[in-house]
Amino acid sequence: MAMMHNSKDKAGVLLVNLGTPDAPTAPAIRRYLREFLSDTRVVEIPRAVWLPVLYGFILPFRPKKLAHAYASVWSERGSPLLAVSKQQAQQLQTLLGADVPVALGMTYGNPSVASALAELKQKGATRIVVLPLYPQYSGTTTASVFDAIARVLARERHIPELRTINDYHAQPAYIEALAASVRAYRQTHGASEHLLMSFHSIPQRYVNQGDPYDAQCKKTAALLAEALQLKPEEWSISFQSRLGREPWLQPYTDVVLPQYAAKGIKTLDVICPGFSADCLETLEEVAIRYREDFLAAGGEGFRYIPALNADDAHIRMMQSLVQSAL
Repeated sequence: MAMMHNSKDKAGVLLVNLGTPDAPTAPAIRRYLREFLSDTRVVEIPRAVWLPVLYGFILPFRPKKLAHAYASVWSERGSPLLAVSKQQAQQLQTLLGADVPVALGMTYGNPSVASALAELKQKGATRIVVLPLYPQYSGTTTASVFDAIARVLARERHIPELRTINDYHAQPAYIEALAASVRAYRQTHGASEHLLMSFHSIPQRYVNQGDPYDAQCKKTAALLAEALQLKPEEWSISFQSRLGREPWLQPYTDVVLPQYAAKGIKTLDVICPGFSADCLETLEEVAIRYREDFLAAGGEGFRYIPALNADDAHIRMMQSLVQSAL
């Protein structure tokens, strides 16, 4: 449809997160993993080497192993990541008002980035702020969002003006929201001896080639520790969720947990400041499996401090980022 000469520019917001299977079943997980692990941003291995591994070993077997893990965190609202992301989009929409439409897309799975862009186009948005919900930039996450958008817009004649937010790892409002969540949790449950900040890991090779993720994670952790006025011995940083045999960012969370118990740290609080919404990696890997590992190694108390999710301070921080970009 042709534009009228008196049409006015309208702003919109595209929120993007990683994605999730449509159901906690092996077939749904297989579809999701196929899309996710086929992304050359995620796995930077020559296709001739990687695709036989993906299709011959990972996709036939891993979905069955993951089905139980996904089922353990699934709720009546479905996937926790999707449920929280929808809530975040709805609350941001309320703060921005009806004149600035907000659409949610996932890099992999549903709702897709394509459907979110179509929704914004249908609502007349000609200027779009893209907010990937990754506090720290990585080529494996944030850059994949931009790739997904580019693939969709390659088919469009009229490209909207895009304003992208690459990261917010050191935004004061983000750091204060994290600190407030820790203070509130500890006010209710009491403080443990040590606060562990666990971030999703990526291959060390990616950082060696220029990915800023490691530095940004460490900056976030240092700023959070400063905001909480923690002494150096009262907090530490680690990296979780590694896959494969090559070195990833260290120290590894699953390795340091028994070490803490062996050193006499009996009670541990864990927060994951790289996750904007709770998901399989926080609710199952950290809150369930890592807790079991720590207690089995001699620890006596392990508490996971939830992600910011749809906390008011978190949504106000998003509102501030969007309004600054506009």
